[in-house]
This record gives sequence, structure tokens and C-alpha cells, in this order.
Amino acid sequence: MVEQAEIRVVHQGGSKITFREPVLSSDSRFLLCASGHNVKVFSTATEECVQELRGHTDLVTGVLLRPSNHLQVYSCSADGTVRLWDFTDGVLIKTYVIGYPICSIYASASHDGVVFIVMPAQRDKRSDVFQLVAVNLPQCADQLVETTDLSAVLGDVSSNPVAVAFGRSGEYLASAKGLQLEIYFFKKQKSYRFFLKEDHKNGGRNTFTCVACHPKDDCVATGHEDGKIRLWRNFNHKKEYTYSTLHWHHSAVSSLCFTPEGTNLLSGGVESVLVQWRYGQESQRDFLPRLGAAITHIAVSPDGALFCTSHSDNKITVIQSCVKVSSIIQGLVKGENVQTDLMVDPRSKALVLNGKPGHLQFYSLQRDKLLFNLDIVQQEYIHESGLKQFEVVKAAFDGSGSWLATVEERNPKAAEVEVNLKLWAFDEQTQCFVLNTTISAPHEARITAMCFDQAASSRTTMLLSCSRDGHFKAWQLAPPAHTDDEGPSWSCDFVGAYHNLLPECCCFSADGSLLAVSFQEVVTVWSPSSWELLVTLSQPPGDIRDLCFGRLSCSKYLLGTTTNKLLCCWNLLTCSLEWSTSTDVSLLLGDPLSENMAAFCLQDRSTDLFVFKPSEPRPLFSQKAVCSGRVTRAVFAPREAMLESCEESSQWLNRSQLYFLTSLMDLLTFSTKAEEERLMASSKQLVIDDSVAMTPFYLLLGKHRHQQPETEEQARGRSAERPAVPQSSAAVRELLQTPAHVLPSTSFLCSMFVQSLLISVTDNREENKLSEEEMDSEKGEEEASDEEMEPRVTRPEEALSDSPEMESVAPALTKAQVRELRRVRKLDHSWLAGLLDS
Repeated sequence: MVEQAEIRVVHQGGSKITFREPVLSSDSRFLLCASGHNVKVFSTATEECVQELRGHTDLVTGVLLRPSNHLQVYSCSADGTVRLWDFTDGVLIKTYVIGYPICSIYASASHDGVVFIVMPAQRDKRSDVFQLVAVNLPQCADQLVETTDLSAVLGDVSSNPVAVAFGRSGEYLASAKGLQLEIYFFKKQKSYRFFLKEDHKNGGRNTFTCVACHPKDDCVATGHEDGKIRLWRNFNHKKEYTYSTLHWHHSAVSSLCFTPEGTNLLSGGVESVLVQWRYGQESQRDFLPRLGAAITHIAVSPDGALFCTSHSDNKITVIQSCVKVSSIIQGLVKGENVQTDLMVDPRSKALVLNGKPGHLQFYSLQRDKLLFNLDIVQQEYIHESGLKQFEVVKAAFDGSGSWLATVEERNPKAAEVEVNLKLWAFDEQTQCFVLNTTISAPHEARITAMCFDQAASSRTTMLLSCSRDGHFKAWQLAPPAHTDDEGPSWSCDFVGAYHNLLPECCCFSADGSLLAVSFQEVVTVWSPSSWELLVTLSQPPGDIRDLCFGRLSCSKYLLGTTTNKLLCCWNLLTCSLEWSTSTDVSLLLGDPLSENMAAFCLQDRSTDLFVFKPSEPRPLFSQKAVCSGRVTRAVFAPREAMLESCEESSQWLNRSQLYFLTSLMDLLTFSTKAEEERLMASSKQLVIDDSVAMTPFYLLLGKHRHQQPETEEQARGRSAERPAVPQSSAAVRELLQTPAHVLPSTSFLCSMFVQSLLISVTDNREENKLSEEEMDSEKGEEEASDEEMEPRVTRPEEALSDSPEMESVAPALTKAQVRELRRVRKLDHSWLAGLLDS
């Protein structure tokens, strides 16, 4: 096997940004949220990710602003550490080692140097008993600090962060779990417990779901599974407590939050509606409906200018205090399962898969940002459990990205299934897909597979669909029958079957000359031009699960996987089985830009990866346990720029990058060490470039920075030939006329630039001095010219010096040539220097 030390599995964006409650900065400019192993910092104005705080080695479970410094933030993780960051610069300040997995983190202004964490009562992550612990953070200069001063506050708390809240700037805290509400007072070091019955008279469930404390009054708001909100008061006396009930939500209340001044209470749930209650006047309410998905968290900025809500579709909505949506930060939508394959849009190079219900999402892998959602079903989705609605189950692109085919189904478990096949055309003017053809009931049963003919040389665009009704159909794009028609449409061109067997999968060859359709245990090969059955391929017993043609030099091979844990390779020239191997391949796919193929194999509840060529018995790359569970969705995405890797084990990543989706809906990919170093260098350069203001001095500095390196001799030669920059050049004039508040301080000015100005002045003075000396010498030479005209006697030494060898080395100039040379040197050539400089 090939060693894979240079390649490792990394998270490629798409992490869940709604796992924990987001945090808004004190000035409402930034939004921070936990995202996998990192913390992302978004701009609330532009929705762009401006920083990514990397350092944790496990899932980040909480983000919290530091009460004593609004520019710093705490983050906790299941790796057992609490890290302190400067989130504006993305700098890690300190790491506190707790030693236990941390579920959530809290802090208050009255407890300086102390954070409160929820962690398991035992070291095991799977422990069901959690406790709230106060951690005294040591004040020392070391960056890595081990904390040992831990003190338990509450013994049995919920691991859900929304079930614990601090009130009155940390005078007390409230914890809700099950049917119990516990309030702990720090000064008294005493707690009071309040209990509710499991069901009330109307049959609703009283279980606590979330809790929030009023910032100024002794009031605790709790949410319940039956949609009710209770406001608890006078709870410092256990026997005299009271509560009032608010009810609008028809299902469980998922999150509650008071505004900083305590004038309003915000609530949200599965209804996708943000409800704003007036504190003290609860009958007055404001609503923000149709937020798109169930609300999971609600947060408010410290200045009260912005609200934000997290949603079940991995989206964060930023809302102004006037209850109006300001911006939306959308991550990769992760549903319960992805029914479509992972696809890459040939035009935008975006990852395409199931998004929110009834939609396809186009997700940019380079920017880690959702580009847009395409509404396929075009019906309003009703958030109600048990209601059967249309879902997108299949999708496919043609080779150029001009056509998109989708299949939507409703009530798939019943005997009668509603199926719609839709063909979408890409509109060049609107730059989006427009519905072209809708085919109701294209088959009599569910569609099991669908693919386009990807050959660029094909005269007509063809789509093939297979169904459990025992038939496969070829759909062809036909020109408009009449001139009045708006455009071309799709129609059925051929219907095929084989011995009443059920077709499972299909694929076209790279050149479009062959079509392979599997009918349970038999593989059939057809000619799309004449629809003639060319050959049937036999293999050991077992239904075919995947089919894939070879490419380029391996185009004569056809590969398939079976339910009996076999990987088979047929030679299409000899129509025989070339080789087979026993392995449980959960997914087989080919790289469209090379001969390479990837096989994900399930071994001991984890997935192994093998990359190979069908013509070679030795794998190009293999890696054990790339993830836990089974991988059923993966795709090869073409690279924008080809890598130049010389390592044999990583050459298969030069043209394309492999992405795969785990059973936990994590999007992973493979990265090489050289690629990570290149990305790190480019990100550092980007940070440096972005920190410099766009001024005339920056333009001069950037021009100097991007020049090719020169040797010292070349630099000296060019400096001698380069004319002095005149004071009236456009660059200097623009620099001097730029307002002072735009330019950097004088201490940051380039010494080379200042020195060049000084040199230019000295050069002018030297030129003036030289011109004066030349004028004096010219007058002296003209006076002595008469003496040179007189005849003289030649001495032997002078005759020797006037030999031909000396004349060839230094030829003498005539008086006319000397006079012309002096005249040329006196001319003003500054206009030429200015022309060159401009």
C-alpha cells in the first residue's frame, strides 16, 4: 500500500454555525458563532466571514464575550480547554486547560476572573449527569495555563446551554431541568427549588425547555414544551413565589432572551416566528413571521441595537431592534439526510445538494458560503410533523451546466407515489435556472437513478431515468415544433426493459457511445444512437449497486459494486470479467478529469478510502478510517488551479479535490501538506495587504514590492542610468496633494522614498555645480586654443606616446566634436525624465 503521511482529512467548511447561541459584539459590528472545531467571526453588515479562530482540537461548545474587555472572547470546547481570543485580530491570548469536556460556558460582571462551565460529573463524555462549576482563571503571563481551582456550584444541571441563565448582573442564577426550576443566590449560597406537575389540566406538558433572567428585576422567564412562557417572581421566598403565564406558541419554546434594558422579552420556536413581548404589558406583542425555519437560539447585542436568531437550517438571521431583518448568514443546510447526490455545478463550480425543504442549495466551497437556493417544488412548506409534502430526491446536471433535471416525490412509503420530473434551463440573462418542462408521472413507480449524457460531442442532449416499474426511459431535447413556441422542450425518445427485471443504476460512457444499465444481477450495455442491446455482462450473484465507466486510457473498463460485497471490473473489448475483489464498497465514483477512481469501503464501523486505476492492481492511495460510519455521498470537484505535487501518494489530488459527506452530515475533504502551507502563506499575505490603506504611497510601495528581485550589480547599473525624478512628477504631486488624514504617519513612510527625494535634490545641485565648472573650463580652453595652433617641435617621448596602439585605445576628438559635445550636455532633458516617469 502507498503511504499517506502527506495527506490528511480536514473539515471543508459546511460546519454547523447554529450549534450554540451566537454572540454579538458590543458595537453590533461582528457576530461570533461556534463552527465545528473553530469560531467564526462574521460582519453583520456584509455577512462575510472576517476571521476564523483556530486552535481547538474538538467541537467548540460555547462562545462568550469577556465582561471586562469587549474586544476579547472566551471559547470552550469538548477538548477540555477554555481559550481567550482577541477576535478582531484573530490572536489567541491564553489557553486554560480544564481537563474535562466542557458543554457550555457563562460569565457575569460581578465575578471578575471567574467563568462558569457545565461539564460531566465524571471524566467520560457519555456521562448523563452534569454539574455547574466555577473556574478561577489564574492571572499569569504564561500562554498555556493549567487551572486547578474548581468549585462546584450546582450538582445536577442540564447540558443544554439555554437551560442556565444569570440574573441581576450575577447576583443569582437559574437552572431548569425536567420539571424542576432551581435558583441559586451567591451571597446567601443557598438555592430554592420549584416543581411543576408533568401534565396540567388541559393535557399540556410542563417540562422546562429554556430559561432567561431579567437584567434588572427579580424575574425569571421559563419556556415549556406546551408552548407556554411563565414569568416567576418573588422566588427568594420559596413559599410565597408567584408566576404569570403567557401563551402564543403552539409547540415547545426553544429560546428566550431579554433585551439589555429589560423592556422586551423575545421568544421563538418551531413556528419560525420571532415574538417580542412588552415587559409589564404582555398583552402587547410584535411579530416577525416567515423566518424560514424553526428558531433554535435568540441573542441580543449588549447595546440592544441588533437581535439575531439561529435556525434549524443552519442559518443566522440578524434583526434590527425595530423587528426588521437586516442580514442573513447562511451556512451549508444540513437536513436529516441528503437524498440527492453531491454534485458540482459546471458553471459556478458550486457544490449542489438538498437544502431547505423543496430546494436545492448552491454552496461555494472556496468561500464557504451559500450562493443561493433554487426552489424546485415551488410550494409553501408547512412545518408540521406527519404531513406528507413533496421532497427533492434526485438531481443531475448536463456536461455544460445548461440543463438541470430534478425529481420530486410525495408520500414515498405508500403504494401510490406522486412523482414529477422537471427540466430546468439556464437563462443567460438572469443567470439562474428557469423551469422549462414538467413531466407528471414520468414512471409508474419511484425513480431509482438518473443521469445525463456528458459527452461534449453529442448533437442532442439526452437524459436517462430508471424506475422500479421495470423500465428505463430516454428523454431527448427536441426543437420547437412550431415557430410560435417559445423554445425547445423534452419528450420521451425510447423505453427499454430487460426480462421484467428492475433497473437500479445507469451511466453513460465518457464519449456517449455506450450506455450501461444494471437490472438486478445483470449489466446491460446499449447503443444510444440505435438503442440496440450490444451485450450483457455476467458477474457473481448479487444486485448491482454502482456502475462507473473508466476514462481516458481506462475507457475500455466498466466497474460495478454488488450487494454481496464485491467490486468487479469488466473489459468491454473482450466482454469478460477482468478482475474482482471482495470488499464492502459503500460508494464508487470516478474522477472526470483523470483515470482515477475512489472506493469508500466500510470496515469495522468505519470507512476506508482506496484510490486506484482500473488498469493497475496497486492502489495509488489508501487510508484507513477516514471517518466513522458509512459514506454514501461524495464528489470529485475540479480545481481552479492544478497542483504541482511530486509525491506519488498525492498526485491523484492534482486535478480534482474529493469531498464526501459523513453520516453525521460533516463535509470533509483531503488536503496535502504543501497545499495547507500555500493557503496559510496566501492568507497571511492577504491579511497584510488588507491592513494597508489604499493611498498613493501604498500604490508606490506596492509597485516596489512586486518588482522582480535584482542582483546588486544590476541595481547599481540601473541606478546610474536612471534619471532623477523631477519635482513636478505626477506621483510626487499626487502624494503631496493628498489629505493628511488619508496618509499614514510620518514614522511609517518608506526610508527609500525619503532618501530618493534627498538624492534628487543633491543631484540637481551637483549638476548645477558641474555646469558652472564646465562653463569656466570652456572659457579657459577657448583662450588657450590660439596657443595650440602654433607649430611645435615633437620630442621622442611624445612621438612614442602618439603610437597607433594608443590612438586605438583612446581616440582624440577634434575641436568641433568637443564643442558640439559641450553644447549637448548643456541642453535640458528634464522633459524626457518626466515623460518616462509618467
